[in-house]
Amino acid sequence: MHRQLNTPHHVNAPPFLLPQPTSSICRPPRRHVALPPPAAAMDDKGDLGNRRCDERSGERVDGQIKSEAGRAYWEAVEPTVNGILGGIPAVPGFQSISRIDLQGSRTLLARLGIGAKAGRGRVASALDGGAGIGRITEGLLLDVADEVDVVEPVTKFTDALRGKPGVRTIFNVGLEEWTPADGTRYDLIWTQWCLGHLTDRQVVRYLDVCKTVLRAGSGLVVVKENLSTSGVDIFDDTDSSVTRRDETFRRIFAEAGLRIVKTELQRGLPETSETRLFPVRMYALKP
Repeated sequence: MHRQLNTPHHVNAPPFLLPQPTSSICRPPRRHVALPPPAAAMDDKGDLGNRRCDERSGERVDGQIKSEAGRAYWEAVEPTVNGILGGIPAVPGFQSISRIDLQGSRTLLARLGIGAKAGRGRVASALDGGAGIGRITEGLLLDVADEVDVVEPVTKFTDALRGKPGVRTIFNVGLEEWTPADGTRYDLIWTQWCLGHLTDRQVVRYLDVCKTVLRAGSGLVVVKENLSTSGVDIFDDTDSSVTRRDETFRRIFAEAGLRIVKTELQRGLPETSETRLFPVRMYALKP
């Protein structure tokens, strides 16, 4: 869904990154609407007018998430990289967004000792949570893991992954509904651009489930998501998702009994004079 790539409560396809006008940093990532809002949506001060986001300070907005709306949104998206990333790769200046994202993720794993190059180690089993069309499965996880399982509720997104070497089990359910197979242990669970479709409580529940199937001692959970820079969490009714603050993620991780062993901002995201993306942060977590 998002993943609000991501996926989750509503759509487990990895979320898209959402470009925002440089004059405003309040519009949440809309997984498939990659273009900046039209001029008609901006007032004479350059701020977004008639926002579809809720910025009421002190009020949790995740209760507005509706899984049916999120899933309907993703069911209407084409099963391509451009579709899954909200049309952003088609925007002039943003064609390389997927490559840059995957390189940032590869660098994080390398710093954690995971990778295909000398001095790093492959892992036996990984999970792509909110996998969408398998952009991360194919572009990252299959390079570092012997087998990859996939969680993604939109069946048309995973059709091309069936029978692919290295892809083991495909769970066509949302992250909030996922039940791991008995006896499975994962060395790496990667969840990106999709937790915005889950309520805070559902994210905690999902992370609790992840803990039960992590390989003892060495298993890692990685969360990679857009961040709100507005001082509050932001709800977007376009795809029924929430863009959370760093502080909110840290609270959720603590509630789930996970500690941050490494965190980094994604570097090198493209930007133009008119459009920029939300900051993207990676969190490597352990129980």
